[in-house]
Amino acid sequence: MAAASAPAQADYPNKPIRLIVPFAPGGVTDTGARVVAERLGQRLGQQVVVDNRPGASGNIGTQQAATAAPDGYTLVVGFDGTMVINPHVFAKVPFDTLKDFSPVSKIGDAALVIVTHPSVPAKNFSQLVAYSKAVTGGVSYGSAGTGSTPHLAGELLRVRTGADFVHVPYKGGGQALADVVGGSLPMLYTAVAGAYPFIQRGQVQAIAVSSAQRLPSLPNVPTVAESGVPDFVVNSWIGILAPAKTPAPIIERLQRELNAVVHTPDVKERLANLGISASGNTPAEFRAEIEADLGRYADVVKAASIRLE
Repeated sequence: MAAASAPAQADYPNKPIRLIVPFAPGGVTDTGARVVAERLGQRLGQQVVVDNRPGASGNIGTQQAATAAPDGYTLVVGFDGTMVINPHVFAKVPFDTLKDFSPVSKIGDAALVIVTHPSVPAKNFSQLVAYSKAVTGGVSYGSAGTGSTPHLAGELLRVRTGADFVHVPYKGGGQALADVVGGSLPMLYTAVAGAYPFIQRGQVQAIAVSSAQRLPSLPNVPTVAESGVPDFVVNSWIGILAPAKTPAPIIERLQRELNAVVHTPDVKERLANLGISASGNTPAEFRAEIEADLGRYADVVKAASIRLE
């Protein structure tokens, strides 16, 4: 078997590669994947075909990748919501993140931002925490859905600060953002990419970002850590994984080419326009980050009593 597989590995890839995106077209994860897939295909000499398989908060498409042949011709775009949050939020998840996948490399981190309607009197994060405690019923905040990264980030902030933040789940970040702009929702935790145009137009006010450093696109918006919550960093990462037992030479080839792609200046710029800070890492580094996040979010989900059937 090993002898037979060696030639196949040596001429890899010799046919198109399927890249499963477990979400509908048009979102940040899908768009970011397409930016990378186009250039990765050029470097590999074979087309990388994006295959959208949405459903069950990413679980359906991710399961399809988990059960695919481990030959390097089926890959999946993983993001923290699917890979490290869903296993704690859903009563049953049809894959095991650590056992069923071989990490290839992270693509990058999508920064999150807290925005409010301009009518909210708080102009910084400490004022927002104080305001939430003072106003009857607390301050409602929207997210892209129960168990999403922004939801858990909001719950983590509530636990860390004692703020009276009340979660309002939406089926997507777009409608939640529209409600903040319209004034029917006071606060939203969301990806920077979607909120940025509204921040620029003054239709929402940016309170804080949850990245480690201030963002070049929002240089005047402080981080949550700067705002009185030490070491608070929550980003929504995306990366590429292969089915478990994919041969190491194939993983190494994919990682090498993907790392080159995400550090190409024009790709970095295109990802930055989506709010994604390109990073890339090794399979071992990516696995270590996944393991750490699985542990971190287990505690947050438990504290927030979040459970989906």
